[in-house]
Amino acid sequence: MSEARFDELIHPSTRLSLVATLAAADWAEFAFLKERLNLSDSALSKQLATLEEAGYVATERRLDGSRRKVRARLTPTGRKAFDGHIAALQEIVTAASPPEDHAR
Repeated sequence: MSEARFDELIHPSTRLSLVATLAAADWAEFAFLKERLNLSDSALSKQLATLEEAGYVATERRLDGSRRKVRARLTPTGRKAFDGHIAALQEIVTAASPPEDHAR
């Protein structure tokens, strides 16, 4: 289990959704991510670039016939950051939950 660590880079909802989607796949095509997250090309490109710059995501550009295709995946660093962020969120939720009533 990863060390619980809140990650400000991953936390914004768009990036968190993007990283969570990538965490569930080996590679994800740009078109799939765009549709799944309901983002424009430019918005998705910006989020991927931010995560790639941090070392959390790797992208691959290739030709498919005459079309350029982009796909993305989480790096080991990105996986560790995501797992740590989720663990930190779970700790926050657990701390905010009322204690179980054992007197019933």
